[in-house]
Amino acid sequence: MSYSLDAPIASLSRFAKIFAGRLKKLGITTVRDLLFYFPFRYDDLSNVVAIRDLMNGVKVTVQGTIDLIANRRSPRKHMLITEALIRDATGSIKVVWFQQPFLAKVLPPGTRVALSGVVEEDHYGTQLTSPSYEKMGGGDTIHTGRRVPVYSLTSSVTEKQFRTVLNAALPLIPSVSEWIPKHIRARYQLIDIQAALKSIHFPEDDASLALATRRLKFDELFLLQLRNARSRQTRTAEQAPRITFHEKETKAFVDALPFTLTDDQKKAAWEIIKDMSGQGSAVRGQEPIVSPMHRLLEGDVGSGKTVVAAIVAYNVILSGYRVLLMAPTEILAEQHAQSLIKFFSGTSIHIGLWTASHKLLKKEREEARFIIGTHAILHAKEPLHDVGLVIIDEQHRFGVEQRKELRRHSGEGMTAHLLSMTATPIPRTLALTLYGDLDLSILKMMPRGRKVIETRIVEPHERVTTEGFIANELKKGRQAFVICPLIDPSDTLGVRSATQEFERLKKEIFLSWTIGLLHGRMKAKEKEATMRDFKDGKIHLLVSTAVVEVGVDVPNATIMMIEGAERFGLAQLHQFRGRVGRGEHQSYCFLFADTRGAATKNRLAAVVRSTDGFALAEEDLKLRGSGDLFGTQQSGVLDLRIATLGDTAIIHETQRAVQDLVAQDSTFAAWPELKARIEELEAAIHPE
Repeated sequence: MSYSLDAPIASLSRFAKIFAGRLKKLGITTVRDLLFYFPFRYDDLSNVVAIRDLMNGVKVTVQGTIDLIANRRSPRKHMLITEALIRDATGSIKVVWFQQPFLAKVLPPGTRVALSGVVEEDHYGTQLTSPSYEKMGGGDTIHTGRRVPVYSLTSSVTEKQFRTVLNAALPLIPSVSEWIPKHIRARYQLIDIQAALKSIHFPEDDASLALATRRLKFDELFLLQLRNARSRQTRTAEQAPRITFHEKETKAFVDALPFTLTDDQKKAAWEIIKDMSGQGSAVRGQEPIVSPMHRLLEGDVGSGKTVVAAIVAYNVILSGYRVLLMAPTEILAEQHAQSLIKFFSGTSIHIGLWTASHKLLKKEREEARFIIGTHAILHAKEPLHDVGLVIIDEQHRFGVEQRKELRRHSGEGMTAHLLSMTATPIPRTLALTLYGDLDLSILKMMPRGRKVIETRIVEPHERVTTEGFIANELKKGRQAFVICPLIDPSDTLGVRSATQEFERLKKEIFLSWTIGLLHGRMKAKEKEATMRDFKDGKIHLLVSTAVVEVGVDVPNATIMMIEGAERFGLAQLHQFRGRVGRGEHQSYCFLFADTRGAATKNRLAAVVRSTDGFALAEEDLKLRGSGDLFGTQQSGVLDLRIATLGDTAIIHETQRAVQDLVAQDSTFAAWPELKARIEELEAAIHPE
């Protein structure tokens, strides 16, 4: 019977059919899915040793024949014990398994086996305790005697079961098409895809594993760069309204602000306005048009992104177009609306707020030239029309389809300019990789007069004193955050949880104040209500997990207390710290660590030393990888299964490779396999 890569798992074998339903929970439904589900580590069981040469405490693989095997029950705990004697040409050794009586039937005397485990010696002699086992036949072993792959699995599938199913799929690897052009493979010394897939699952040695890993990382990052290039090509073909720079009005607007712009803010605003004014524009009829701007405004917490958005929006509105600003939550949308109403108070521009609980009437919609809202805007029955600019706050929280839906308000045949904003400090290399279809503007300078948040690592013996200090701040009318790594207590991790800390602080420490609880299992409306009560001063101390909203401004909060601080990334700790220090009062960040030791203290000391979110994000990328920088995955961003955004050398190689291909043939028609792979990926992301 012949199989295809798109065949269901159940078709591989009767054994595979048993596990097909369980593998579906891992997103594995076809043979292709199985082959591209990569190990996260390997157990080196390649040390095959003769029985006479075994040494105590060494992990080995022994190959031999079962001479005797039997089950017995231990006299004390009545545990079922399976004991066996295995021999090779040099001697014999005792083997013991616990609570696996079926082995007496599975491995009867005379069976040739490979056993992998740690050699143990005591006064009874030498033995292997609970080794992994594998019957030996004519082919290569897959569970013993080699580098054995270990996968991220659910509790319903064991590693051995998964490897057995995977092994049945290996003969189909030659069916996987090679899609990277030959000259690219030669230039960057990449092995072919078939060899890479075989070696990533069952490497012969370190060298073959390294080559396989490099090839498959290159594949993922290369696709990401190709998608960015295609996105830029598509955008260049689209048409957006030309936005004129209204110099005189903009200067008056800026002069009326109650603060002085930083150089970074001035530069970013000018970059954005220049993009929207176009370079070498075409003209459609009498209407000036340009290619739509697509820019990411990165700014550390408190760096002043909103005022940059206001300056840019002012020019769009003066050019006769409307502006939409979309925030991920109602509370953030309301906060933006309050700030922007102040900025535009000296103008005649009407600002509207459109959320699930604050609907805009038809007349209000027509009058509003600047509309701030949430997902509610996406569900508008009638498009707004004449939208020249769409601004998305915390842009990684919105998917590709949502952004596209927003831009339908632009009008017939036109596309709105798109400005994305994020307060998550993203290292430049990472940003250019993840958002390579966007131009970048970065705000690193902080507005003048902002107080530096005092950050301290709190030793266990200092806890009582620190909690007393927090109580004094609450007495002054201030508010505090307490961040915990977990929602509920964990016996295995031994760290403080939000629910546990909420009860302790409420009943034992801060009895006179109102304490709130915020975590990811709460419904969206409950979270919004809790955060709103905290913002309004009804809650004095908020105990939360990492879900505490980025960007929410609570000027009265002066204390950030982080439990289990070592369990968060440096960039994440910096984000938490940015929740305080938003008002006139001195603010404090206290880092409590459950794990002691020099390594933990040195890592947390980086947060004490530095207030530069970008520098801390760079350090995070080196230490822990990209996962700590983003709490949620962006819909439409390629799922990196083996590559990381810390693979900077390969990132640079894939960028150069794509630039060379685009220069040779921007349609990619010269490489049909490559073009088909891109179209296949785009179809999976945009099934419409």
